[in-house]
Amino acid sequence: MSPARPAAVVVLAAGEGTRMKSSIPKVLHPVGGRSLVHHAVAAAAALDPEHLVVVVGHGREQVTAHLAEVAPKAATAVQEEQLGTGHAVSCALQELPQLTGTVVVTYGDTPLLTGETLRHLVDEHDASGNAVTIITADFDDPTGYGRVLHDADGRILGVVEQKDATAEQRQIREVNSGIYAFEVATLTDALGRLGTDNVQGELYLTDVVGIASSDGKQVGALHIDDTWQTQGINDRVQLADVHHELNRRTVERWMRDGVTVRDPQTTWIDADVTLARDVTLEPNTLLRGATTVAQAALIGPNTELVDTEVGARAEISNTTSYGAVIGPDATVGPYTYLRPGTRLGAHARAGGFVEMKKAVLGEGAKVPHLSYVGDADIGAGANIGAGTIFANYDGVTKSHTAVGEHSFVGSNSVLVAPVEIADGAYVAAGSAITNRVEAGELAVARGKQRNIRGWVARRRAGTRTAAAAERADATTDTAPDESREHSSEQHDHGQGDSKGPDA
Repeated sequence: MSPARPAAVVVLAAGEGTRMKSSIPKVLHPVGGRSLVHHAVAAAAALDPEHLVVVVGHGREQVTAHLAEVAPKAATAVQEEQLGTGHAVSCALQELPQLTGTVVVTYGDTPLLTGETLRHLVDEHDASGNAVTIITADFDDPTGYGRVLHDADGRILGVVEQKDATAEQRQIREVNSGIYAFEVATLTDALGRLGTDNVQGELYLTDVVGIASSDGKQVGALHIDDTWQTQGINDRVQLADVHHELNRRTVERWMRDGVTVRDPQTTWIDADVTLARDVTLEPNTLLRGATTVAQAALIGPNTELVDTEVGARAEISNTTSYGAVIGPDATVGPYTYLRPGTRLGAHARAGGFVEMKKAVLGEGAKVPHLSYVGDADIGAGANIGAGTIFANYDGVTKSHTAVGEHSFVGSNSVLVAPVEIADGAYVAAGSAITNRVEAGELAVARGKQRNIRGWVARRRAGTRTAAAAERADATTDTAPDESREHSSEQHDHGQGDSKGPDA
């Protein structure tokens, strides 16, 4: 039999969160790569409710816009005045058609609450035939939470808030999480009977429990041991604590699924990251957003990948990457920066101190050292020498550069876009290329070398440099040769890499 489907889930997310001391609405603060309210609606969606409604209030324009991105099927209800949780649920029901069945109420600031726990709540509610079922937990320090009241037979009588509790009631360790399953008729009737005779002068949703119990209806509880799931966020200290716990659980889950994490204490993995088996994460690795890492890839140390796709067996070290695609068996780093639109083919290499933006590196192509590659396509097997700059911006327009398959660009060259280097071409080291290089050509675009004999003695007399030159001349076996003042055409194709294009 398929699991029971609630008529609605209501997520309460209207509070200002003054203790956060932030211009950002509390429920939009991130934990594990998702906002607090995103975690809440993701857990609620696991129940597949007929209706999912989020009650918004403070910063509602921002919250509503965010929900349209992360939970487009969720409706919103506006709580214009903050008159209490009971009033908030009433606002939600006014936005829904007439309901029958079960209504679940959760909060927008409990990011560790899981869909699995909500499923257990609904199943317990239906199996027991309860009018109200609440999630409860025992806290060593229950300060701040409503206490669950029982009679001598263990029957739940109601919930008393911390501010309204007597000294004796405050000794109770079983607390109300604020997460409920209600039979619709019980909820709507009790909401109409709520009063404000309490310290805060608000309409408490917790009073629905006492009203139902007083009416002789059955109130039950789902008691959970994992108290983290009930913990809401009120300030940034709690935000950090919950973030740390969520990350601990996420890292542990991936390790149990076959991922090696060298140092769990310094590894951070967002909720939407996907990892394959036999991935290895070195210390100080941060995987953010929708990053995916394929089987047997090695990531880190000191690496941050955001919305990045990593192929099987790729190796990435000391790298920052935003929105890049790194192919299988590719290598990246150290000290490499990959910006959005960058794509590395299989066996490609982006080496030390390389920055790439909207650049495509073909299969087996290499940018080994100290280069900037922007708005470019580099063909398979091509080699870009150290210190090469793809000059893609003229102050007004960003233009494209293409380097053909198995071409070779010498060190310290500048490719001034728009420009194209065809397949199998060479660019001499130190060249500034502004025109197309045809297949099989060597392009040389630099001034010829000229050595001026005696310049140091004439222009830098008395310096340490001049003294060193004098000593060197004194130990030279050959007499001075005035012909050394000349233009040299030697090494026009010198690339600064003795290993050739495959180095």
